[in-house]
Amino acid sequence: MFGYYFDLALRSLKRNKALTALMVLAIALGIGASMTTLTVLHVLSGDPLPGRSGSLYYPQIDPRESQGYLPGKTDPMDQMTWIDGMNLLQAKRADQQALMTGGSVAVQPDNSTLDPFYQTARYTTSGFFPMFGVPFEYGHGWGDAEDDAHARVAVISSQFNDKVFGGGDSTGKTLRLDGEAFRVVGVIGDWNPNPHFYDLNRKSYNENEGVFVPLSTSQDLGMIHDGSVNCWGNGGGGNTPDHNSPCVWLQFWVQLDSPSKAAAYKEFLVNYSAQQKALGRFGRPPNVQLRNVMQWLDYNMVVPDDVRLQTGLAFGFLLVCLVNTVGLMLAKFLRRAGELGVRRALGASRSALFAQLLVESGVVGLVGGMGGLLLALIGLWLVRRQPAEYAPLAHLDPVMLLITFLLALGASLLAGLLPAWRACQVTPALQLKSN
Repeated sequence: MFGYYFDLALRSLKRNKALTALMVLAIALGIGASMTTLTVLHVLSGDPLPGRSGSLYYPQIDPRESQGYLPGKTDPMDQMTWIDGMNLLQAKRADQQALMTGGSVAVQPDNSTLDPFYQTARYTTSGFFPMFGVPFEYGHGWGDAEDDAHARVAVISSQFNDKVFGGGDSTGKTLRLDGEAFRVVGVIGDWNPNPHFYDLNRKSYNENEGVFVPLSTSQDLGMIHDGSVNCWGNGGGGNTPDHNSPCVWLQFWVQLDSPSKAAAYKEFLVNYSAQQKALGRFGRPPNVQLRNVMQWLDYNMVVPDDVRLQTGLAFGFLLVCLVNTVGLMLAKFLRRAGELGVRRALGASRSALFAQLLVESGVVGLVGGMGGLLLALIGLWLVRRQPAEYAPLAHLDPVMLLITFLLALGASLLAGLLPAWRACQVTPALQLKSN
């Protein structure tokens, strides 16, 4: 029966091409606008590490002086000092932990066809790879022993591996960074968490690193630090602050596999802060936070307010388009009152006519969905041309592709409910007399 209704729908739409085109255009415009903004919202508010983010936490403490402190109103610092980062790292109170910061290294390839270039890097401790579930195409990450020995080892991304070594297993090869020889111990596979949740202080939070080296080694060699630095008191700041300076510039993440462990770790942070205040390092009473990945993204407002506003406006525009579509469908269906009256007189039930007209609405929705998809792709292309930091993330994934057609189909069916119901109320006898 569906095939019969589908055939009737195609014939009806072909008979009224202008009206059909207007309905399809209305649906396409509404879907295109709403899916463009919804895709951006989806990308920015998505979980960068599904299945893991709930057990990964970002500790925050407040080592600043007492000046400016307002109890209950002052947020702790977003990053760690070197002293606090190392203290918390060495305490090993979490299932996994990693201390890190961003950087940039000068790469001198052995390949004569490549000129030296700068590469975005991450200086981190060994827990980074198992804690974040980083997959390896070749080799593995380094261990605590390499951290302690300040070893000159490196993990590289697959893109960097393709560029410098031509792909393949490059573990064991020598890589020259800042004029020093490093041994490649691992090549990362397909790993591209968006947004760049573990360091939102970078200039572009969706930028992923090509080279990873031990944090201790980067400090020994004075490698370039690339990230924000926040100092107070007599802190000198600079590109890479002195380890004893009152400056925060490091990120610290921990893995806590149960709510009870998270509660215990937060209590540990409170006790640590109280201890540091008693020693005279902290000028404020304990002021700590422990947020998981999604809470951390919400706190940093990774989804800008303008994106939420644009999404709301786009769906408002979709509603306007649906209202117009309802009017067009009502006019189209009522113009066919004679045809529908004849079908009723020949024995067709109202439910059969209702189903027939809904199938026709669905066909309009599918065609409008294809038009909306094209408009959404154009809209996302325009978004990627904007100077906003999130712009490069604006891509339509398979989930959003499916949602595009489901939304178009659902919207058109919703728009067709009232016109179809009104058209089914025709009185067969009156239509037969008028014909």
